[in-house]
Amino acid sequence: MKLYTKTGDKGQTSLIGGTRVPKTDERVEAYGTVDELSAFTALLTDHARNDAALSATVDDLNRILSRLMTVEALLAADERGREKVTPLSPETVSWLEGRIDALQAMLQPIDKFTIPGGHPAVSLCHVCRTVCRRAERAALRADARYGVDATALVWLNRLSDYFYVLGRMLTAHFGVEETLWIP
Repeated sequence: MKLYTKTGDKGQTSLIGGTRVPKTDERVEAYGTVDELSAFTALLTDHARNDAALSATVDDLNRILSRLMTVEALLAADERGREKVTPLSPETVSWLEGRIDALQAMLQPIDKFTIPGGHPAVSLCHVCRTVCRRAERAALRADARYGVDATALVWLNRLSDYFYVLGRMLTAHFGVEETLWIP
């Protein structure tokens, strides 16, 4: 089977369920942005993989990568295709909140925004955070027009918080200075 089908050459693609839509459709924009987030999350995972002290973080990121694929599928499904995709369970949000709380408990409280940087993995956390926020906005636009799994929307919102606190944790882990924004 060839990788290319030529069916998208005129700016159309198929959703799960078979509906043909323009590649500029809100759902395509949303799942494409989640796909971009998956690629950046994989790169972040690769940066952490060789550090034995970050094995639990790698496990978390691998779990997140799997959930991102589910969110992509949920966003890519038309009405007929929704029955083919298992939605996220509310436990996925609870798990993510638990991870956020556990990471935050390891850190000194701050009352200012942080400026990204200090280590490539920390910067990648912030890339993931900002792409996640864009994915959430795209998913909300798709939701306004077509409806989107509510748990997936909440999960994306929490995921950006996870990437923020993970960046703070990695700042401490790598012993780099956390730069706070002081206007």
